[in-house]
Amino acid sequence: MSDRTALIIGGGVVGMTTALALQRRGWTVTLVEAEENPRAASWGNAGHIATEQAEPIASPKMVRGFAGKLFCRGGALALPPREIGTWLPFALRLLRAARADRYARAHTALAALLAEAMPAWRRHVAALDAPALLREDGHVVLWETSESAARGLAGWQAADTGTARFRALTEAELAEWQSRFASPIAGGIRFEGSGQIADPTQLADTARTRFLADGGTLLTGRVAAIGNGEVRLTDDRRLSAREIVVTAGVASATLLRPFGVKAPIIAERGYHLQTGPAVDWPADLPPVVFEDRSMIVTRFAGGLRAASIAEFARAKARPDPAKWNRLRHHIAALGLPIGEDAKPWMGARPTLPDYLPAIGRVPGVRGVSYAFGHNHLGLTLAPITGELVAGMLGGDATAVSLTPFGLERFS
Repeated sequence: MSDRTALIIGGGVVGMTTALALQRRGWTVTLVEAEENPRAASWGNAGHIATEQAEPIASPKMVRGFAGKLFCRGGALALPPREIGTWLPFALRLLRAARADRYARAHTALAALLAEAMPAWRRHVAALDAPALLREDGHVVLWETSESAARGLAGWQAADTGTARFRALTEAELAEWQSRFASPIAGGIRFEGSGQIADPTQLADTARTRFLADGGTLLTGRVAAIGNGEVRLTDDRRLSAREIVVTAGVASATLLRPFGVKAPIIAERGYHLQTGPAVDWPADLPPVVFEDRSMIVTRFAGGLRAASIAEFARAKARPDPAKWNRLRHHIAALGLPIGEDAKPWMGARPTLPDYLPAIGRVPGVRGVSYAFGHNHLGLTLAPITGELVAGMLGGDATAVSLTPFGLERFS
């Protein structure tokens, strides 16, 4: 075993960017993917580089607006009664994390991390020799009534948007957006400093190709146990490395539990519908958020995608068709060119109660570290997370302090 060998457990966007960041620093890397499609959670998102979301979702503001966001009242927050044993303990922890003092610390930590997100993305696509995968065209937020437009604009004016900035849409811009939809558009803003991935599937394929071309080893299997510089798979294969990095999303908590590490994670499940590539929607339009509907629509090379819903449940619980039906209702009301033949998808965002990711080392254990729990910001924070992990394993100073992201905060 050489001095710079690493095993990455989990082949999602955080695992892959971490593997590539380590390779660029001279590490020999093996990436272990689960038997299921490793792209389920990482590559089914809205493709939005959300640099404007510098405020953690677990906040006093979220608590005040909780009731109005419930799915049963037309919102996107779903708490299925059959899953109460899963989401109720998590919700109680979230309420504690949303206390003003804890929220203030989390806000400072998240804002510092997001400030590095877009520069890290530029470095990442440059290293992949695929700069066109990153589109820095910002995004648009629209409202459908004058009342919601006034509330929404005031809310964003009072918010910390990090390195992103916004301006009100002009009358001409509003008229142009209105021409695309059946529902009235009463107001909107245009963000700068945010962006999108041109196509998540192309990103995944490009990253995997580069990883293998640069000498990486890709294995398929499920991890049974970790310990003493070794990973044992369920088929009894044993893999050794100097460093083992757990990037397995929702499954990470189970893998780390034998070390006495507490990670109160939940599957925050999102849903989308997507057309094929031949769709009547300009390829150069930025992502558009319909804030009254808690829905984002993004044009990729592979088609037009409408995404929404935050459903707290077990990762393997059955998808709820009512969530896709809600999306279809919004699509029809807006007149979006997404037909009945659109492909449905559901995936689990790995979410911790304070809405901060977990990045750090397992204390008292040689060579085991972790990076998971990025909730809605997995795509946004993947390259900077990979760089931070690579710096941490190499003993280098990191661009952002990792202390707030250690799992010790849940001890």
